[in-house]
Amino acid sequence: MCDDPSVTDLVTRASNGERQAWDALVERYAPLVWSICRRQGLGDADASDVGQSVWLQLADQLDHLRAPAALPGWLADVAVRECRRARCAVRSAPGAGPVPDDESLPDTLAGVAERELAIAERHAALRDAFAQLPPCDQQLIVLLIEEPAMSYAQIGAKLGISVEHIGPTRDRCLGMMRRHPAVAALIGAEAGTPR
Repeated sequence: MCDDPSVTDLVTRASNGERQAWDALVERYAPLVWSICRRQGLGDADASDVGQSVWLQLADQLDHLRAPAALPGWLADVAVRECRRARCAVRSAPGAGPVPDDESLPDTLAGVAERELAIAERHAALRDAFAQLPPCDQQLIVLLIEEPAMSYAQIGAKLGISVEHIGPTRDRCLGMMRRHPAVAALIGAEAGTPR
């Protein structure tokens, strides 16, 4: 999803000082940054520091990004680098033992960043597709995935629709979401990937 025009639009608007665009970027990609921190075993305080550093670097570099559509990858790279720094800082604390150099740190961080980026892109695509559904269809989908699960009878009663319409409506909604350009691109990319 590196060619997602909505990312480019948000970056452009945020670099022009539009607060809503900046907030949308943070909301969309904060889970990516946070998950990279957590997968690297950082505690809440260190993860918060890394997150703050990542967003400060983005604010500083926003006007200079060469490929705004590649922002998710840029954020993942910065998060990985900041996690390394945080882990080194923890290891260099008094009594923590020798500090590893960059080469001795596990190279799995790049793989983690790629996986987390893919998850964040998937979530963003699904959120975008879901937002395009009519409100009544959004309510149905929310009720269908709610935990604990509700029966079709309960959902029908809550929404005022017949049980017979729930399955076909669900299928129509999922079809609409699958055809959303961002979701369709992900489905196409995954279909082309050997398993």
